[in-house]
Amino acid sequence: MQFFRRATGQPPRLGVFPGSFHPVTVAHLALAYAALRHVDELVFVLPRVFPHKDYLGATFDQRVELLLAATADTPAFSVAASEGGLFLEIARECRKAYSVETQLSFLCGRDAAERIVSWDYGRPGAAAEMLREFDLLVAARDGAYDPAPEHAPAVRAIDVQGCAAVSATEVRGRIARGAAGEHLVPAAIRERVREVYGRP
Repeated sequence: MQFFRRATGQPPRLGVFPGSFHPVTVAHLALAYAALRHVDELVFVLPRVFPHKDYLGATFDQRVELLLAATADTPAFSVAASEGGLFLEIARECRKAYSVETQLSFLCGRDAAERIVSWDYGRPGAAAEMLREFDLLVAARDGAYDPAPEHAPAVRAIDVQGCAAVSATEVRGRIARGAAGEHLVPAAIRERVREVYGRP
């Protein structure tokens, strides 16, 4: 795990927020601030490789730049890159970077939670085994997450007010069309987002 900015100290409970942040939106930040009610530090993690998606447009370095600028005023926010893209791979990188004693809580929306527990990990029971290494903080997105009974002890719903429906895809599409979309990203990065994602 490579850190671009790291909060001070060793958190007893670490929130882990993986994503492409393509770009980081007001919904990402609302989710992160909601998670801080449950964790001591939150690390935004940009995987260098994703197992389920490709991304074009903004470079990895530009997305790091935007994320650093958007989160700069919150000391409990860290920004890092991981080599792996699966939650289990990221969790193991966090264990090396932090402590084996640190409690890990992965932050995600309902759609990501469903994908995580239903992913084909190559063997039966892998999802349940994974959820013994960390738990999930899940925000409603187009509906609340209803976990299977065997996963329920490792899942906690968190309340995010106002902007959970905002998506980075919507932001990119609006700006590429020349429509207003900058209001959907944090104020600190609006001008830079227009430069990175706007039409040439």
